[in-house]
Amino acid sequence: MKLISSIQYLVLLIPLTTTTGQSLAKTDSGQQNEIKNIAENCPHKQYIFSWNLTDTCLPQPRGGTSKGAPVTLATTPSPRWLALQEPGLSKFEQDRRAILAMTGGYRASFEFLETIGYPADYELARPYQSWGTEYIYLVEDRGEFISLQHIMVMFFQQEEGKLSDPMVMKHWRQDWQYQDREILQYSGNNTWKNHKLSKKEVKGTWSQSVYQVDDSPRYASFGSWQHNASFSAWESGDTWRPLPRREHSVREDYQEMEGINRHIILPTGWVQEEENFKRLSSGTESTSPNYVAKELGNNRYQLLTDFDWSAGDQYWKVTGPFWKIVRQQWEQVSKRKTPLALKKQHEGTPLFMALFQLAEQFGNGELDDPEKAVANALHHYVQ
Repeated sequence: MKLISSIQYLVLLIPLTTTTGQSLAKTDSGQQNEIKNIAENCPHKQYIFSWNLTDTCLPQPRGGTSKGAPVTLATTPSPRWLALQEPGLSKFEQDRRAILAMTGGYRASFEFLETIGYPADYELARPYQSWGTEYIYLVEDRGEFISLQHIMVMFFQQEEGKLSDPMVMKHWRQDWQYQDREILQYSGNNTWKNHKLSKKEVKGTWSQSVYQVDDSPRYASFGSWQHNASFSAWESGDTWRPLPRREHSVREDYQEMEGINRHIILPTGWVQEEENFKRLSSGTESTSPNYVAKELGNNRYQLLTDFDWSAGDQYWKVTGPFWKIVRQQWEQVSKRKTPLALKKQHEGTPLFMALFQLAEQFGNGELDDPEKAVANALHHYVQ
């Protein structure tokens, strides 16, 4: 196993693939070759809402050049889906099982496309297409609270078709709380504020709080789960978010995202849909908004059946106690009554790089006092 360094993580997290990068599903050799030939003969992959009447060439989706190992997709409903379909479940238990159904190992595809441009001089931005293989671990289940951690385990195709050693990267985290009375909402300018909710507002709902790779807050909202025989779905309210890494590394024409997030649970995986408005900073949520574009996102998590996740298992076993300390200290910080503001860098180093270095030291047995080390690290970034 090769643990990813903070520098390598920064490089790899800036788009992983171009449209030629992919992790092909294993089928019979003839069908796989046919799929490969189709993909290689396209000038670039097609995408819907493609502005088909424009009189200029469409921009090629941006991304890197990596290719992953062939994988086998699940073709039968997962045990977690079957558990969700059991008769006689209460609504609360259905909700819980839908959340738990997101655990497991997946091939993930990430696609984003601007479908509306608002300024008169709008120019279509390049769509984004990327991929990953990641395992979603159950961190904690306390009945009304469920925490899920995403860990990426990547094998890359090298020259002559050889595969690299696994590259392991801690990814994002999602926490779910039933009938949550207080959520930490993003309010712009890298600042978060606690928002109180009434019993009436949250009755029967679940909040979803999403965290960055360093377990700092990203966004939070609440909504209700709906269930039927074909799928289960949860939809957030309108939510502010800081720019994702895929955007803030290349865009300077807007400052916040405002959008709706949906999670859709399927028999062999799940889908995250996003409807995002790219918003100019106004300094306050009450000011009349000014937008650059609307973007649709579709992130598919397809269940895998024979992937080697052992490197991720080992990483989480070794560093999990360290990240528990990080979560606990963030929890204390987030309880403050004043807004939580974060510096993006300290002495040229982003927070995630500082914590990833500490996690590596912890895993190597080189961190004598992890609680103190984490507290010192956060002190430089929390304002």
